[in-house]
Amino acid sequence: MSEPTRIPLPSISSRAWEHPADRGALVALRKLRGFDVILKQLSGFLNERAVRMLLLGSAVRADERQFARVYRLYREAGEVLDAGVLPELFIRADPTINAMTIGLDKPVIVLNSGLIEVMDDDELRFVLGHELGHVLSGHAVYRTLLAALLALSTTLFAIPLGALGVRAVMAALLEWQRKSELSADRAGLLADQQPQVALRAHMKMASGGRIDELDPEVFLAQADEYHANDDVRDLLLRALIVETQTHPFAVVRAGELDRWVKSGSYQAVLDGDYPRREDDADASISAEASAAARHYGEEFSRLDESLGRVFSDLGRGLGQARDWLADRLRDLSEPRPRDDRGRRDNPGPDDRRAGPPQW
Repeated sequence: MSEPTRIPLPSISSRAWEHPADRGALVALRKLRGFDVILKQLSGFLNERAVRMLLLGSAVRADERQFARVYRLYREAGEVLDAGVLPELFIRADPTINAMTIGLDKPVIVLNSGLIEVMDDDELRFVLGHELGHVLSGHAVYRTLLAALLALSTTLFAIPLGALGVRAVMAALLEWQRKSELSADRAGLLADQQPQVALRAHMKMASGGRIDELDPEVFLAQADEYHANDDVRDLLLRALIVETQTHPFAVVRAGELDRWVKSGSYQAVLDGDYPRREDDADASISAEASAAARHYGEEFSRLDESLGRVFSDLGRGLGQARDWLADRLRDLSEPRPRDDRGRRDNPGPDDRRAGPPQW
């Protein structure tokens, strides 16, 4: 069976695949001239050289002679995304199904051996495109800063009156990082250009590598179910569950990528309708901020509707309880007719009013 032809995307801007909530922050940060340079100058403080030295000593750098198959897939992903000079790629001995991009000045990509064991060639190309998406979007700079803040969090929380501010900054960075993963998934899909392959990769991440007993349609239906219930309790629980997570859940990521494909945006990029890198400097902060605001506006509107339903139900319940209580008080205040011996009649079972409503 011949391999499907992938459409090259010359000069594609990372804005083509960035999630609105991710893109708005990145466009604003890119407008701050010198901000990324300052962060990169922190590389010595953040031990970037030590990390690379550790990889050189404990992992295997992939090239045409070592892990040649993986390196070929890496080059193919880079060619489609027009990545230019590729960052160094390392394979390390780790059974977990994971990969990462780290570094400020010179990002490096690291694949775990466990991931290579369970992913086929197409799925590996998707994963490698995902990591290249992080590099091309500049995520590595801000992700490394977040990692440093997380490492320093114990010290920072000890500063008087500083804990709330630090937690707010970290929460915002973590929320951005989760959205950046959705962006990178889109880059991975553009690199491989097979939506069913991206879905398989997410299924393997969710199941520990076994998909022989999984069904793609049921898996995506599960992703829909995760977001289907807009009860306020579920909305709050979802927020609390992911508050300290750096990545969205694999099932959720599969559903988000499927929605992006069905929206038509993915096909538009393949048809050549995408922003170019040469226009990045002219990207509008206000336009991207508006797109991000619309995204979060939709999230909060669902919360508002859910809260409205809760308080509406509560109001109806309180109204029923009020009516029941008024009836009881009326019964107590109105004298019942006496029988021939002067005793008050006892109400029969059919005359008893219903008890309080069951909530």
